Amino acid sequence: MTAADLDLRADPVELTAALVDIASESGDEAAIADAVESALRSQATGFEIVRDGNRVLARTDRGLPSRVILAGHLDTVPVAGNLPHRRTTDDDEGDVVHGCGTVDMKSGDAVFLHLAATLVDPAHDLTLIFYDCEEIAAKYNGLGVIERELPDWLRGDVAILGEPTGGLIEAGCQGTLRVRLSASGVRAHSARSWMGDNAIHKLGGVLTTLSRYRPRTVDIDGCEYREGMSAVGLGGGVAGNVVPDAAYVDVNFRFAPDRSIEQALAHVRDAFADSIADAELGVEVTDSAAGALPGLSNPAAAALVEAADGRFRAKYGWTDVSRFSALGIPAVNLGPGDPSLAHRVDERVPVSQIGQVADLLRAFLSG
Repeated sequence: MTAADLDLRADPVELTAALVDIASESGDEAAIADAVESALRSQATGFEIVRDGNRVLARTDRGLPSRVILAGHLDTVPVAGNLPHRRTTDDDEGDVVHGCGTVDMKSGDAVFLHLAATLVDPAHDLTLIFYDCEEIAAKYNGLGVIERELPDWLRGDVAILGEPTGGLIEAGCQGTLRVRLSASGVRAHSARSWMGDNAIHKLGGVLTTLSRYRPRTVDIDGCEYREGMSAVGLGGGVAGNVVPDAAYVDVNFRFAPDRSIEQALAHVRDAFADSIADAELGVEVTDSAAGALPGLSNPAAAALVEAADGRFRAKYGWTDVSRFSALGIPAVNLGPGDPSLAHRVDERVPVSQIGQVADLLRAFLSG
């Protein structure tokens, strides 16, 4: 697949298929970045275009009163025998494009690229950001690199991230916090257990608290976010005849975006306060990311909701909209595809959803 194969003015379904057929596992996005850059330079008019590593940025400067950012990552999870793309039609799903990245998120990228080349008289200035390494550790995330090195490119009135949402607006996102609660004890032979101090037993209160935990539900801008706290890892033990002297449980707290990371940690500490005190547990934060408020009351975001006929919902899970929210930019997720199919071997996107999202965004961007 070469840049010449990317026809940005073609049906975005065909453009999706062309993008999917350019393998772009995280860390190996040079070929797709080359293709996107070349296609934008030759087929989209009025854009300033910058190539930064395997990141491609493009923006207009028409002096319009507002700016919309369209952002999408170019990388995928490792291919699992699901390239090149294929198309099927059946009674249950209709016309469908199959292949790695169809859902997450090359169909969203295709819509953005198609609109960049075909919008005749947009009502907003546009910034397009195509970036690398979203599917791996956050320190490699290309959007984070842009934030550090090219922050001027992340200025706008509203940001739309092309993550799969089934064609609905999913506003904001949850925050996430992972905490390790660790216990220590005294090792002993299990035949003389009274001579030891079992670290695993000290975690019983933590598990009881989790089993009884009732998550909070909160409404923000008409979006209902449901929190959740779960044990996601458990470790301990030395041998089948040894009282263990160390054990831990990893807890993941998915919190509504009206909490900060600090407030989320305080909530976790409060939930396990008795166990922490009674068993003298250690508390270590192993991962955290702030959530993103939906910001749907912002005029630019409200206009997008209007273009979507008022159809929106809260985003469960964390996405890069959080980075825009931290910069004070209202951000939403909007893209074709069922997010539950992302990363699966049978990843696939309905053709109808690609057209639906393209039409919605065309109406919004045209004012």
